[in-house]
Amino acid sequence: MGTAVRDDEISKLGYSTGYDVLHNRRANKGLAFSIEERQAYRIRGLLPPNISTPHLQVERIMENLRKMPDDLTRYLALGSLHDTNEKLFYRVAVEHTQEIMPLIYTPTVGLACQKYSLIFLKPKGLFISIFDKGHIYDILCNWPVNDAIVVTDGERILGLGDLGCNGMGIPIGKLSLYTALAGVPPEYCLPIMLDIGTNNENNLNDKYYVGLRQKRVRGKEYDEFIDEFMQAVVKRFGEQCLIQFEDFANHNAFRLLEKYHNTYCTFNDDIQGTASVAVAGILSATRVTGKKLSDNTFVFYGAGEASIGIADLLVLALEREGLSTEEARKKIFLVDSKGLIVKPSLYFFIIGAAGQGPAFTRDILELMASINERPVIFALSNPTSKAECTACEAYEATKGQCIFASGSPFPNVEYNGKTFVPGQGNNSYIFPGVGLAIVTCAIRRVPNELFYLAAKTLSEQVTEDDLSTGLIYPPIEKIREVSRKIAVVLAEYAYEKNLAGLHPKPKNLEKFIHSQQYTVEYENALPYPWEGPTNLPSKL
Repeated sequence: MGTAVRDDEISKLGYSTGYDVLHNRRANKGLAFSIEERQAYRIRGLLPPNISTPHLQVERIMENLRKMPDDLTRYLALGSLHDTNEKLFYRVAVEHTQEIMPLIYTPTVGLACQKYSLIFLKPKGLFISIFDKGHIYDILCNWPVNDAIVVTDGERILGLGDLGCNGMGIPIGKLSLYTALAGVPPEYCLPIMLDIGTNNENNLNDKYYVGLRQKRVRGKEYDEFIDEFMQAVVKRFGEQCLIQFEDFANHNAFRLLEKYHNTYCTFNDDIQGTASVAVAGILSATRVTGKKLSDNTFVFYGAGEASIGIADLLVLALEREGLSTEEARKKIFLVDSKGLIVKPSLYFFIIGAAGQGPAFTRDILELMASINERPVIFALSNPTSKAECTACEAYEATKGQCIFASGSPFPNVEYNGKTFVPGQGNNSYIFPGVGLAIVTCAIRRVPNELFYLAAKTLSEQVTEDDLSTGLIYPPIEKIREVSRKIAVVLAEYAYEKNLAGLHPKPKNLEKFIHSQQYTVEYENALPYPWEGPTNLPSKL
């Protein structure tokens, strides 16, 4: 990790007192400051006299959120909380993960991105435009030390298309989950928007649009810009700095991953994170069906970066079961909507990740049920409006027999007297743990094997009780623990393959990684005393 001074210790070091303490999000405790702290840092009188417990602070936030009229309002309120009291923001997210995660990421972040320019209040992260070409290193020097970057060019935001600079909500939300779900310290996280223009006419004609008002740069100039960015990151932050590509269009996502993955610490979550969480769900589903992975055929709706990424990692998983690469590939079909009407003769999984909205019709779902005793249906497209089908549609059409997973959350489904809990195949089960391993152990490269190991580890955290309710992923409340387990497994692999830069290797990796995780507990803000001489003369 970096060596920057943590902002939440500024007041201990004497750099900030009084009014400034309450306006430093990493130092501020709000009403939880003790009387002694209020007096020591000259904030007595700047707060109401009552002292609140952290638990009561969380209760107050949750009660207010639940009374708000819509999720976008909640999103804005949580953003304001983050800017005011960072510890409290993450405490709310950690203690109410299932309720808060959909508000700070999918599906709400999609709407927030669409309205980003309208609701823009203050900048977060870095905005690097094509006009900064030749000076990217200088811009990176405007930011303190960090270990994890999430970067987008805004061209393919979720299933919403080219949002340009409005896509900045994605890196911001993603890094919030790095901290909330895995404990990566927020001061080491940097969201970046690479603004090279937009082809979205709505943006170009929007008087409030905060990005460049020009068409997207393509070709050689684009590639030179990305090259300069990658080189500048390593020069500024070191080769162990994670660069996560997020929501790049298909025509750039694959080639950039192929170009950089062997020479930089980088991965593409849309390709590799989605693949890992999908393969984890597939591995869990085979425990329900009782069939080996290699006994199945896998039909993908769509051939974009998500589907191809899943298919590639699935080939690796099938190889681990003993198949050759050629044999594994024969188990996998990528089709468009017309291909879905062909009736397969083998037991198969159907996996949607096209981002085109409802595609798994009742006829298709009933066909699945007629062929398979326990049909496996993954509707992974985000946000919810782009899902191939809803959980309710899947359970009803298959008479409660399907094994279902989605990319965005769906409510529990009551069918024939039984409650089904839809599995959410959200990348959030994967990328926070991957990031935690990279940041804590200074992993220099991110081979695809790490994502297979992450998938396998995630699947192993699913209990038989989970499977009996329809869950093929662990309950979301356990995600922080799951992320740590994934990080430990990946760190072990990194040390075996000489990919880790932290030396010597910690004797107990799990204990070490746990010690590096961000805590949502307030720290004592009083200056800590230490012993001095005791033999001073009584009179000088």
